[in-house]
Amino acid sequence: MWQTLIAVLGTLAGVGITSAYQARAARTARQEARRTEGLAAVAALVSALADHRRAMWVREDLRLRGEDWAGARAESHATRAALTAPLLQVQLLLPDVAEAAQDAAAAAYALRSAESRPALDAARLDALTAADALVATVGRHLAA
Repeated sequence: MWQTLIAVLGTLAGVGITSAYQARAARTARQEARRTEGLAAVAALVSALADHRRAMWVREDLRLRGEDWAGARAESHATRAALTAPLLQVQLLLPDVAEAAQDAAAAAYALRSAESRPALDAARLDALTAADALVATVGRHLAA
């Protein structure tokens, strides 16, 4: 009888250990998948920010020089729209870096209606700095 009881307890212990290991492995896999999705969203956002920043600089430069900027305006609208999805993904997948992502987007949007070429260049530099700050924030978050 004792042998049967020991065998049953051993089997139950084995099942418990195996279940705990599988749960831990599943949790680790989910965390890694979320990290991978977050990293992909950040990469897409940084790329969209660069596209929008470039489009806005071209648009505002043309406007400040008094040239026709209708085509550049249409492109800037397209790049701004392309920014929306990756920004939302970063905010949802990596809420700890959402503020840095919003700051980077706001800095890119701030190139609009620059009063002079030096103001446009300063706004561009601010947008570059904000994008770099986003990348640094994400790096710190993922390293933690």
